[in-house]
Amino acid sequence: MASRQELSDFLESVQRRAFKQAVYAVRDDDTALDVVQDAMFKLAEKYPDKPPAELPLLFQRILQNVIHDHFRRQKVRNLWTTLLSALRPNDDEGGAEGDPLEALEVEDDVRTGESAAQTVERDQILRLIDTEVQKLPPRQREAFVMRYWHEMDVAETAIAMGCSEGSVKTHCSRATHTLAAALRAKGITP
Repeated sequence: MASRQELSDFLESVQRRAFKQAVYAVRDDDTALDVVQDAMFKLAEKYPDKPPAELPLLFQRILQNVIHDHFRRQKVRNLWTTLLSALRPNDDEGGAEGDPLEALEVEDDVRTGESAAQTVERDQILRLIDTEVQKLPPRQREAFVMRYWHEMDVAETAIAMGCSEGSVKTHCSRATHTLAAALRAKGITP
């Protein structure tokens, strides 16, 4: 049985990687944060009696289930939004829409020690990699993130994904080949 401190330490150690994994899945930072928090709450409230060694795989399974639940809820919500929006009258007569410039977000992430050109180049490469990872099929993306971002071994990934170890290897191999080809096509080489 994990103590409160062990559970807290575990959650702290996985929060950044879980957030990135959720961002890859749901493609929205705020939603990803909600997903990770829900997964952490579920682990803490429903499985406090599990030994510390079982927490990583259990958390991965809970996180995947919360992501799937998000998409199910979103599908139902989109259906109702579409149906109900048809009932609203059109407001094309110059309604107040607000200033479009107010919608722009200012990024104030200043990095020291890099020239502006290096920062722009690095950000562009990271954006390209992120875009290509998001284009992967869901199972390949899931296997890739668990294996290479979370540094889980093949057996742990297979348990978390609910598939065989051979499937994990196949998904990872296809993902890495697809990413490498896509990045080479854009002129990015290691």
